[in-house]
Amino acid sequence: MNILCVIPVRGGSKGIPRKNIRDLAGKPLVSWTIEQALAADCGLDVLVSTDDHEIAEVALQAGADVPFLRPEELARDETATEPVVQHAIEYRTAQGREPDAVMLLQATSPIRHPGTLDRAVAQFLDSRVDSLVGVVPQTPFLWTAGDPPMAQYAVDRRPRRQDLAEGDYRYRETGSLYLTRTEIYRKFSNRLGGRIGLFVMEEAEGVDIDTELDFSTVEQQMLASRQMQGTEKEARR
Repeated sequence: MNILCVIPVRGGSKGIPRKNIRDLAGKPLVSWTIEQALAADCGLDVLVSTDDHEIAEVALQAGADVPFLRPEELARDETATEPVVQHAIEYRTAQGREPDAVMLLQATSPIRHPGTLDRAVAQFLDSRVDSLVGVVPQTPFLWTAGDPPMAQYAVDRRPRRQDLAEGDYRYRETGSLYLTRTEIYRKFSNRLGGRIGLFVMEEAEGVDIDTELDFSTVEQQMLASRQMQGTEKEARR
């Protein structure tokens, strides 16, 4: 299966200016996602869609294909992600390289474990769904605001966390990863449609950098993980 991997990276970030190329634990933020996509065994066609010359250069250095600069009308604050992906699909199609499916990866979710992307592709192919959405499990102890507020579980039969069964969990969409048949984009102009499957990721992979606190927290997490891996490697010697 020919899978186009689209990494949309806009230059005009508001919350953290220039965050997509800001150094995170030793490399530009976008480089983490590019390198993960290139390392996947499934042979993804890794394309970065950006409107920014500096980001394009960083992406090229990381090994991604940046075959165009995104048109201005697709780089506004209010621009949805789907038209950006559709633009990339049409570009590849015009090159005679129409993809069978598109993996959409968000650069602001830089933590993905080795094998995660290949696992997603394998599940996509085995389950024969039309679209796959990355999620992380959440306990059912959720409430909706109101007067009165409403619990999303039976408060008179509150289970212990260790007694929760698989079906008791809820799942939070991370925004990190989507995998969708190209025909779904063409038919619905949406990353999700047809028969939808849940791709369960580990909790650590569910981060999304939107604020300075997010950036600092993720960097500390990545540096701590690197230090732990180094310690384990030393212990095996």
